[in-house]
Amino acid sequence: MHGNEQVFLESIRFFLGSYYILLATMNFVAGYWLWRNRQAPLQGIFWFVVGLGYIGYLAPMALSGDPYWMPSMPQAIRDGVNTALGGSTGAVVYSVGLVVIFSILFLFRRFFVRGPIAWALLNLALLALGLSMTDSNFYAIAAKPDNVPIVGLVFLLGFFTWLATARAVENDERTARGEPLIESEEKETVLVWPDLVYTELICMVALTAFLLLWGIGLQAPLEEPASSVNTPNPSKAPWYFLGLQEMLVYFDPWMAGVVMPSLIIVGLMAIPYLDFNPKGSGYFTIVERKFSYLTFQFGFLVLWVTLIVLGTFLRGPNWNIFGPYEFWDVHKVEALNNVDLSQYFWISGMNMALPKAPAGSNGFVQLFYIIEREWLGIVLVLSYLVLLPPLLAVTVFRKFYLKMGFLRFMIMSNLLLVMMLLPIKMALRWTVNMKYIIAIPEYFLNL
Repeated sequence: MHGNEQVFLESIRFFLGSYYILLATMNFVAGYWLWRNRQAPLQGIFWFVVGLGYIGYLAPMALSGDPYWMPSMPQAIRDGVNTALGGSTGAVVYSVGLVVIFSILFLFRRFFVRGPIAWALLNLALLALGLSMTDSNFYAIAAKPDNVPIVGLVFLLGFFTWLATARAVENDERTARGEPLIESEEKETVLVWPDLVYTELICMVALTAFLLLWGIGLQAPLEEPASSVNTPNPSKAPWYFLGLQEMLVYFDPWMAGVVMPSLIIVGLMAIPYLDFNPKGSGYFTIVERKFSYLTFQFGFLVLWVTLIVLGTFLRGPNWNIFGPYEFWDVHKVEALNNVDLSQYFWISGMNMALPKAPAGSNGFVQLFYIIEREWLGIVLVLSYLVLLPPLLAVTVFRKFYLKMGFLRFMIMSNLLLVMMLLPIKMALRWTVNMKYIIAIPEYFLNL
């Protein structure tokens, strides 16, 4: 095992050494900019020292390839992360933990959008990534050619989310002080020709060169021709469909693959017609559009992006959950004892067999027995989608109802309730192993 580890570390030492040199350069530039512009000279010196630590210690140790000197994530942390995120409770810890993190970031956004804090968090994230690369299991996942763009997208998404939030926080503070918005002070105009066209041309050339270098540096993620007798394990969709594939764990295929994506598209199309708030048009703000901001962040980041990350880095063979430092063992099998609501009611609660139509019954009799079997789930779903919106209209969302009117409010509330079906189904699966609230396989209707 030690020999295999030595060979692995030897193979990645130039990559890791270059990685730490890149981080050092990044901090040198930031430190010089802070010092040169007299904005925060002490901070500039601090980040310059951080860069020296990267290039003077981490980079030489990584280039040595020696397992005793090569900087790596401590084994105790790796074991703790694997214990928390691996196994049957991994999805629970991952999802609930991210909700808690996003809540903290939102509540204390004024602290986290500050430049030094954001830069420190970026350094910690990049350092953790570099230290984790010395683990062969983590490296096999993160450095896979299919997954490298996703790692980059995670950092890009974090940057642009920070940028938008920082501008929104500054605008909210300016509004509170009675000062003009950032956008109102940006009076500079740019001509399409030649300024914009030249800029786009330069970007096109730079991006083409970058893609050429990418194609030379990383082998294309091509596999052998598809064969029904030799399927990959795990068999994953492209990254942009991994969120839908993860939803298949909690929903029937027609729900996860047809109904939910269709409602997402319809919901996005309906936003301009449902929005009644005149504020926040043309500038960044959170306070003036808090409901819209929270709905988007929860729907996009928590219910979509995190599912893609989960499906990419934690879903392994047999679609089991693995820790990021855990070996993907194809022999690992997690027992799934998922039960429908009707089974809970009739078998566990009433101690009776599920109602079943006599053999040879006509369609109406079979439909009667199906309704009898699934009556509880049908009542719960109808109450959720039909009775809950009016209740919300006279309680929590009363102001929204008065401003939006009946039709617009009902459309908005039902779209939100359908969106919330995903975390509800996830919670039911984690806590009571609930598979379907309504299970009518006779008509391919499972919810």
